[in-house]
Amino acid sequence: MGTALIYLVVLLGVAAAFFFGASAIFGRGEELAPIPKSATPTWLPEPGETIDVEDVRALRFQQALRGYKMAEVDWVLERLAIELHRVHGELDVAHGRIAELEAAERTGGGSGGTAVSGGAG
Repeated sequence: MGTALIYLVVLLGVAAAFFFGASAIFGRGEELAPIPKSATPTWLPEPGETIDVEDVRALRFQQALRGYKMAEVDWVLERLAIELHRVHGELDVAHGRIAELEAAERTGGGSGGTAVSGGAG
């Protein structure tokens, strides 16, 4: 009986030493500010509003057991894809308008700068 107790104490001591050693070596990783369990730090402007650089830089994802919550990351990627699609559409329209104006200018059909009106605030 005494030998079994000694083995048990030694086993617990070795397990505790292994646990604390691994904790000291590997730690807990990057420390993030705690958030309430019901809240999510992931926020972007409403659909239809523009997403700017500061919105993307301010993004924070709630950590899950193996990284980040996939639903939050998927949601952000989808919103960014929609925004990029919108921006690329506007860019294509602008490039098309520039090409039209350059073609009109080359053919001599330019109206002397009245085709584009710039509004000063």
